[in-house]
Amino acid sequence: MKVFSLTLLTLLLVALWTRSQGMSFRSHYGTCCYKEMFIQKKIPAFLIKSFQETPSHCSRKAVRVEMLKGKKFCVDPQKEWFQQYRQQQESTSTST
Repeated sequence: MKVFSLTLLTLLLVALWTRSQGMSFRSHYGTCCYKEMFIQKKIPAFLIKSFQETPSHCSRKAVRVEMLKGKKFCVDPQKEWFQQYRQQQESTSTST
């Protein structure tokens, strides 16, 4: 009976550890953008709440744009409209 209890406890601990590792893995890589996540259309500036560059470990260089209503999209940082938006934001923040 003791062997069974010890085995059961070990399996439970392994399952919990595996689950916690999987959650941190997902949250760590949840900030990356993949091909199907990119939006090709120009996003109007007044709809953008914030933006953040993806981390260096991501396979694609991208910017995650958060809309006013909370939706998030991935944008190619080399798109002309986004570069203009970024310059506008930087000039606004330095003048205030």
